[in-house]
Amino acid sequence: MPNCILCGRELSVYDVGATKKLINRGAEEFLCIPCLAKKFHVTEELIHQKIEEWREQGCMLFP
Repeated sequence: MPNCILCGRELSVYDVGATKKLINRGAEEFLCIPCLAKKFHVTEELIHQKIEEWREQGCMLFP
């Protein structure tokens, strides 16, 4: 797995999927969920809630 381009944290499939969903589907560099939350001025919990919603809708970015 790649690392977050801002903080260097090792990323999970959820971090990669969230970056692709929120920033660019073709992204090749990724942010972890905490850095995504800071970038969009939202809570990490909100991003996790959105991931669950996208999973329930069948989004293939989130296994």
